[in-house]
Amino acid sequence: MLRKIIHIDMDAFYASVAQRDDPTLRGRPVVVGWQAKRGVVCAASYEARACGVRSAMPIGQAERLCPSAVFVAPDFAKYRAVSAAIGEIFRSYTPLVEPLSLDEAYLDVTANLRGFATATQTARAIRAEIAAVTQLTASAGVAPNKFLAKIASDWRKPNGLFVVQPHEIEDFLAPLPVARLPGVGPATARQLLAMGAATIADLRGVPLATLSARLGRAGERLHELAWGRDERPVCPDRPVRSVSSEMTFEQDLRLTEIAPLLVPLAAQVWRGARDGEHHARTAVLKLKTADFRTLTRSVTPPQPPTTLGEFLGLLEGLLGRVELGLNTRYRLVGTGLANFYTPVGPRQSGLFCATPEPPPAAVASPPP
Repeated sequence: MLRKIIHIDMDAFYASVAQRDDPTLRGRPVVVGWQAKRGVVCAASYEARACGVRSAMPIGQAERLCPSAVFVAPDFAKYRAVSAAIGEIFRSYTPLVEPLSLDEAYLDVTANLRGFATATQTARAIRAEIAAVTQLTASAGVAPNKFLAKIASDWRKPNGLFVVQPHEIEDFLAPLPVARLPGVGPATARQLLAMGAATIADLRGVPLATLSARLGRAGERLHELAWGRDERPVCPDRPVRSVSSEMTFEQDLRLTEIAPLLVPLAAQVWRGARDGEHHARTAVLKLKTADFRTLTRSVTPPQPPTTLGEFLGLLEGLLGRVELGLNTRYRLVGTGLANFYTPVGPRQSGLFCATPEPPPAAVASPPP
């Protein structure tokens, strides 16, 4: 039996929440992000997008593209609360809900709890309930699998609904550029173009053996997607793989100046892991140089860290493993915990000890 999958994607979520809560912002270009020298755009309203503003863009560039933009600081506590309310709506229709972020999720409504005959009816009802409860709009894609549903949800944004029926799959995909396939970035797109595949229809004509030889398992996956095949189930209990936080500096710093800034970042990550009841074996350090090179170091000690102090000690050790010269300057540092596990025995009872969190020492720019 074919699955009935819905992908729900809230429209310009962070910016729409700001416009909902402040009527003076409605209809105006709103940019969510810290208006600092090294700040980045977390989200942009559709009015700001019309000027070319996009997520992850430097704030300075957004200011130049859209001089009339209103800049609003993010409020992640509010976003999480709204997201939780939307999640409750989802789960009243099906227990098979796989959140992807605060503002999007997959739902398997093959057997929905409301008794709707079709997934299209279910999607309409969910969007209407989201609008009634949150005063926000959502776009939805309906299809027999996750891959197609995600493409479909973007088809009639904002506040749209698009359905891909099973008999329409091949014709729907055929004219799309290969860049619409997940995992196809600029480099892979160039490789596919060299094989004569600019569109998904072209990709179907590339022999599977050729794709496998050039791209390995990724090539096999692209062959399946080109024909609209995706057997991944909706996983409501998808495990969290890591907890992390990043800080972008106002000015580039040397390595010796970064060590004190690990404290607030590590505390934020430790608290996030504690709130989620995650126990981690691996500590991760990320650095980005002034010329945008990214370095990542990680360590998995014989005994997992059980206090914030131990976590900080691991991060300081990772800092000492950075081989670049002392005069190298960095624009970003990030810390993380990964490789989660379930503790056994009384030793772990004090895993997440309460530790005061010092105030941030620089402008923090969380990933969009």
